[in-house]
This record gives sequence, structure tokens and C-alpha cells, in this order.
Amino acid sequence: MTSSPIESIFTPGLVAAQQPQWPGGADGEQIRSAVAQLKKLPPLVFAGECDNLKARIAEAAEGRAFWLQGGDCTETFAAATADSIRNRIKTILQMAAVLQYFASMPVIKVGRMAGQFAKPRSNNDETRDGVTLPAYRGDAVNDLAFTLESRTPDPQRLVQVYNTSAATLNLVRAFTTGGFADLRQVHEWNKGFASDPRFGARYEQLANEIGRALEFMVSAGVDPEAFKTVDFYSSHEALILEYEKALTRIDSRTGLAYDVSGHFVWVGERTRQLDGAHMDFASKIQNPIGIKLGPKTTPEDALAMIQKLNPSNEPGRLTFITRMGAGQIREKLPALVDAVTKSGAVVLWVCDPMHGNTYETSTGYKTRKFDDVMDEVRGFFEVHKKLGTHPGGVHIELTGDDVTECVGGGEQISEADLAGRYETACDPRLNHTQSLELAFLVAEMLRDR
Repeated sequence: MTSSPIESIFTPGLVAAQQPQWPGGADGEQIRSAVAQLKKLPPLVFAGECDNLKARIAEAAEGRAFWLQGGDCTETFAAATADSIRNRIKTILQMAAVLQYFASMPVIKVGRMAGQFAKPRSNNDETRDGVTLPAYRGDAVNDLAFTLESRTPDPQRLVQVYNTSAATLNLVRAFTTGGFADLRQVHEWNKGFASDPRFGARYEQLANEIGRALEFMVSAGVDPEAFKTVDFYSSHEALILEYEKALTRIDSRTGLAYDVSGHFVWVGERTRQLDGAHMDFASKIQNPIGIKLGPKTTPEDALAMIQKLNPSNEPGRLTFITRMGAGQIREKLPALVDAVTKSGAVVLWVCDPMHGNTYETSTGYKTRKFDDVMDEVRGFFEVHKKLGTHPGGVHIELTGDDVTECVGGGEQISEADLAGRYETACDPRLNHTQSLELAFLVAEMLRDR
């Protein structure tokens, strides 16, 4: 890939929502210096890998694969350790093994990692005890500590995002090709989870089925080498446009622009204005693109976004990630799916059951109920079943650690338990056990489908 100037492909002068207030302004010396450094750095991912993912998304949109996307709400530099990365990958691999068996189709494994270092916020500032400081916008911008020095946006953090993402991807590739992802090993991990007495015999029976299938494949002469490696893709919200544009390159094969900061990037509900800079950016790059759709999205909105981002109806190009909330999914989703289906557009539908189900406890913790998360997934499946369309995947905020951030699940985490290990830098995540429980429950839905 070349590093030719690409600024000319983007429309100048558009409003970019949710951008940091950099010292010196958007054209200040500090941000210009950071962008100049980023433009000289090698790609984090390659155009061919993005094209491969696009082809797999096209299969999922036709009901021949299932999308599993998971990872931190917001990555932090401090948590980018080998243990943390390994635990997240391990959890996603475990979930994928269960889903793949019961779906009887490939599972596309996508991490919310190696780039998910920024978050949109409701307010530019935060006030505590009469002191007002800039809001924490993720480690890409500032630090969580509530001091003026920590909360002042620092453009050099964008360079640290690149370096941390590069180290993360290096480890991800080592894990997914070096034997760690061997399906037989992943199954052994799941056997341990399924035999947990808190879950009764329900999951253990499912795990035993997978075990017998593996034994059959080996006895039938299936090459064990086929069990050892997996494809694993990176994704994040394309939020800070200075970073994304600085890592956009012209592909030497095709002469087209790719955002090489990640394989798959999405535009959030707060930045998907049709005439805004984020949608313009997404329309000019060749990566597969996701768009978050909340309960206020109208069918007209969805069709306009398709026209903006995928006017040629390229298979695999566009993914709609719905985040309606358990109480609204059955009411709001049908009209969107119906309108898109009747338009003939090829779209992958993915359920994000996390963001629409957040609430704050009386003690000030943001949390989610496991039952609400599962109910939104059920509603997602019900809508697609009724309309004869494909429930294409799930998008989960999770961690591989034993945190206490979401209530409920087989562990019966209560609101009083949240203080025990509440470690997220932003929104609450399912822990390792809750994530696997969700995978087994979604697997049953896939089997019923």
C-alpha cells in the first residue's frame, strides 16, 4: 500500500461531531505534529484482509455465516497486557466454538480491540464537588484521573493508540495462528465452564455434543491441522477523524482508499449525520462499514444511509448494528428490516443488546441486567424469524476477566456485588462467565432457527 496524500478524497468543511477540543484547536501545532507522525507509520491491517472480511460479511448477510463481535467498551493503555488480550481472545473463541456448532455455519470472529480507545460522550465536561473538567473521552484523548493535567486532551495519545494497537494485533495474530486457538483446546475450556454446578446439566449436555462431533471428525480422517488456526479481525468506532484519516492509505492494487487502522470500522449513532464528516469519511473508504441504529431510527433514515454508503449495493459492504433496548426491539426493528428488505439492499443485521439496556444504580454504578441483554437478543431473533430474514450476528461488550459490572446471569451478580470488581473505564461489560452463558443461550436460538 502507498502513503500518497489522500486528503483530497474527503469533502472539506463538514461538521465532525464528538471531536476532542485539542490544545491550540483542530489546526494547532500539537495535533498537526501527531498526524504527521501517524501518516509515516505502516498499516496496522491490509486492504486484502479487509476485502476478505467483506466477502465473509456477504455470506453472513445471506444466512451462510454468523457474526460474533466482542471486546471492551473502551480499551485502555494500562489494560493492553498479554494476560488481558489473551483472556478476551479466549472468551471470543469459546463463544464462537459453541455458536459454530449449533449454527452449523462459520462464525466470523471480530474483536472490539486494537483501536477502540475513544468514546463519544453526552457532555463535553464533567463536574465533581464543584470542579469542572473536560470529560474523559477515552485513552486516545485524555486520562480517566480527575485532574486538569489528566483531562486535558493530548494529541500524542493518538500515536500511543497506534503503538498499542500494533502490539495488540501482533499478539492476536500469534495467538490465533500459533496453536492457542486450536478448536480441541477451546472445547476443553468450554467443558470446564459447562460442568459448573451453577448452570446445572443444561450446558454440559451441549458441550458433550460438541465433544462427540470433534471425536467423529478425527475418526473420519479430518485433518487436525484444520482445527489449529482461525481468522480474527479487528474493529473499532471510527470516531476521531484525525486518527482515521492519518491511517487511510491508497491501495496499490486498486488505487482505492482503505482505513488501515482496523479491518472493520463503524459510525456511532451520535456521529451518523448524513451531511456530517463521519459519514463522508465512511463513504470514501473501501473497508466494510457498520452503522449503529437506535430506536429513533426511521426506515427513511436507514434507506438514506444505504444510499450514502453503498449505492452500488456491494455485498458485504454495510452492516446495520441495532441497539434498541429490550423494551423496544420488537416494536422498532420490524419496520427497518422490512423497508431495507423491500428495497433490495444487501445488509448484514447485527444485534447490539448492550447499549440500549444501561441504567444507573442508586449507588451510582452504570450497569446492565443480563436478562435484559438476553431478552433483546431474543427479540432480534423473533423479528427476523417473523419477517423471514437473517439474524446475522451479535455485538457484545465483554471482558475475559471475572469483573462484576453487569447484574444477573448464572453467577447471580447483584447490585451490591458491583463494587467488588467494577473495572471498566466507561460502560459495563459482561464478564467471562456471563459471555459464555450468553453464547450457549444464543446457540439454542440458532438451533431452533
